[in-house]
Amino acid sequence: MADAYILGIESSCDETAAAVVRSGEKLISNVVASQIATHQPYGGVVPELASREHLRAIVPVVRQALADAKQTYHSLDAIAVTQGPGLAGALLVGISYAKALAFALDKPLIAVNHLEGHVHAVLLEERQKGNHEPQFPVLALVVSGGHTHLYLAARKNEGWTYENIGHTRDDAAGEAFDKVAKLIGLGYPGGPIVDRLAPHGDPSAVKFLPAQIKHPDRRHHRGQKEEIENDRPRFDFSYSGIKTAVLRYVEVHGMRDSIELRRQALAKISKPKLEDYLATCDRQTLDLVASFQRAIVEDLVSKTLAAAQAYDVATLFVTGGVAANSELRKTFEQQGAQAGVPVYFPSRALSTDNAAMIAAAAYPKYLAKDFAAMDFSAEANLVLR
Repeated sequence: MADAYILGIESSCDETAAAVVRSGEKLISNVVASQIATHQPYGGVVPELASREHLRAIVPVVRQALADAKQTYHSLDAIAVTQGPGLAGALLVGISYAKALAFALDKPLIAVNHLEGHVHAVLLEERQKGNHEPQFPVLALVVSGGHTHLYLAARKNEGWTYENIGHTRDDAAGEAFDKVAKLIGLGYPGGPIVDRLAPHGDPSAVKFLPAQIKHPDRRHHRGQKEEIENDRPRFDFSYSGIKTAVLRYVEVHGMRDSIELRRQALAKISKPKLEDYLATCDRQTLDLVASFQRAIVEDLVSKTLAAAQAYDVATLFVTGGVAANSELRKTFEQQGAQAGVPVYFPSRALSTDNAAMIAAAAYPKYLAKDFAAMDFSAEANLVLR
């Protein structure tokens, strides 16, 4: 079959991204416009601002992706776009633009689930290395600022099917990183800052108890009653408790004043470096950061490997923004090897939101001629099946 060049568009949260991928396995171009500077003063993503920034960035980002790939609008074979999950307004910017392109160019339009995109980020890079087919069954941990999910993945014809065997009951892991970083005055986004500071603290200094989940998930997501009703083992997560534990630690140990001084000092530096953060952090803060990260990592790794054993999986994917965390990667590699389960990650560039993963995930749909109707819309809570 002739090569297929697919333009991917991603706008689910706070990155406007476009990429061109050839036949689902060769990354030709990948452009991402970050909105971190826009949202930093608010300590998190502001949905209305995100939508406005996507409107500003979408056209130049797509043009740059085509120029980098030495492609034109007319040389593309299909256009893929994230349908959900994500922020509804942000998703609509990418979808509206993708629809307009597809209509004007008379090209196939492919709607992609953002979570499946994260899985295909791993596949894309493994295929570029020559590792074309993973051993099934595959277990995928998708862990980011908005998601913490475990999926059993299987092949079905050209595409993949997914069974959710675990998700967070409250905060996602990446959300916990960001909220704790904000709480102790480290700014936004918190995950990368915590990752860089943790090696300078003692991870055993503060004892955080693992979350105890004793009852079935009572949230009846649309179309997901089977998660509650079947007898297959589940491996759910919960991170609101550790966030509260950090808050209590801060209050009990009188850290409020030092946190405010840190916040004020860092606010005066436009782009703080590691030494700037270290200069504002005492030993107690560094130990708290290291202990918090260790607790999150141990919970993610232990539950994921327990699920891998329970379902006798052959391959493990760890993907999403939190998959860029250094300690998480190192711990998964060590304990995965001990458990005899090969663990694959995307590169750090493809761990966070990007459009290459959307274009790669669209390729099986392109082969199956699974094209979207022009009246499809954004689905903020889209379920992966």
